[in-house]
Amino acid sequence: MFVRIGSVANLGIETIGVDVEINVANKGLPIFEIVGLAGKSVDESKERVRTAILNSGIEFPRKRIITNLAPADVVKEGSCYDLPIAVGILASIMKFKLPEKSLFFGELSLDGTLRHTKGALLSALYAKEKGIENIYVPKSSANEASIVSGINVFGVENLKQLTGFFLGKTQIQKSDYAESNDTFDKPDFDMSEILGQEQAKRAMEIAASGGHNIILIGSPGSGKTMLAKALPGILPSLEEKESLEVTKIYSASGNIPPEGSIIKTCPFRSPHHTISQIGLIGGGSNAGPGEISLAHRGVLFLDEFPEFPRSVMEAMRQPIEDGLLTISRSRAKAVYPCRFMLVASSNPCPCGYLCHPKKSCICSDREIKKYTKRISGPILDRIDLRVDVPIVESDKFLENTKDIKRENSEEIRKRVVDARNIQRERFRNEAIFTNAEMKNSQIKKYCQLGKEAKNLLNQAVESYNLSARSYFKTIKTARTVADLDKSEDIKLNHIAEALQYRPKTHEI
Repeated sequence: MFVRIGSVANLGIETIGVDVEINVANKGLPIFEIVGLAGKSVDESKERVRTAILNSGIEFPRKRIITNLAPADVVKEGSCYDLPIAVGILASIMKFKLPEKSLFFGELSLDGTLRHTKGALLSALYAKEKGIENIYVPKSSANEASIVSGINVFGVENLKQLTGFFLGKTQIQKSDYAESNDTFDKPDFDMSEILGQEQAKRAMEIAASGGHNIILIGSPGSGKTMLAKALPGILPSLEEKESLEVTKIYSASGNIPPEGSIIKTCPFRSPHHTISQIGLIGGGSNAGPGEISLAHRGVLFLDEFPEFPRSVMEAMRQPIEDGLLTISRSRAKAVYPCRFMLVASSNPCPCGYLCHPKKSCICSDREIKKYTKRISGPILDRIDLRVDVPIVESDKFLENTKDIKRENSEEIRKRVVDARNIQRERFRNEAIFTNAEMKNSQIKKYCQLGKEAKNLLNQAVESYNLSARSYFKTIKTARTVADLDKSEDIKLNHIAEALQYRPKTHEI
């Protein structure tokens, strides 16, 4: 008996249809084979499917079973084909009819239950695009798939339940979407907890408002890490389109938890400086996403930036500029968006105490020069704001904090949201969301400079020898400062403030 079942293959965040063709024949030696360019994890489905069917109280047929995954020229990876293969075999031996326009997706446990499987959202999006009415997924993945409206999502607990459903003996209710608030934790710090550092807080507000890259330079204990970890608390929630982009990446990488829902909070990723290039950029045999893609529409915090391997830092050049990354491998190719906000921190020297008011630096000039050159000019040129984070004076943290009113994250966040709303209205007919994403043509269209502001910028170009990229990044930063000031034009003070944050090449 021949059965064809619909499934999918997820290639990055792109999805293609896969026909799972199963032929159960009485003639020939008993065998169970999977063909169609199946990877190791797919080939292992044979034992999972066989054992799951037996442990569901159903006798596995001693017949010649050939499973073909078509198209045969596309590599199939992952455990999501367990369910369609098992359903196809059961339909062959139990003679039940499968519903038309249906898609099956999920991993089996050995006892016949279905496990949470990555990529459920991508499968549901594909089903809606192709007019497929029903999708059967593990129950723990059903809420993720239910994000997509217009299709029937059935959350399946085990093979026995699904078999009874097709035989008309049991019922499986359609899954209704339920939003979850526990996908990401709350920020570790509030801005009100950070003592002093008013200029740094202002720079973080500008960076959050326009999506700008920023580097924090300061001695150990000055508060660089606290500032970075407080940043998510002043970022606005993701727009609907942004939210779907982020959720697709997290679905493809398996980072959506069981019963998880759409991600509305900006991601915050903080990899250790020992991370490999593949871990940061993405790749591997399956062309999976790296930290820069997982930080899409959010924050990528690189603490101790000069300690990252030079090759890893340099690999970020193109992704920072393009906001898109194509990973090509011999057997796989994937495209991932990576429009993130880079937040880096660094000590001023190897010992960390250069220009410290009380501690002496023990580094030689040669050591300091070598340390600062770990961050190349091209990387610094892609950073919009450079902020010095000085050591907080002892009287600041010894004073009675109850008597001092500090601005909290929510108060700053309101200004950031207002600035983002201005940008959303400005770019309503563009394919961008923030000032940092503007191309040169958009800068000319949306960034009008007054005569005084233009003269100051031209003087800065001559004095600091700014590159063309630095020139336009300064204008984009000034545009954000003007938005925070609710000014339609970029004025002299906006350019002046943007210039004071501009990093100089080979200086950290």
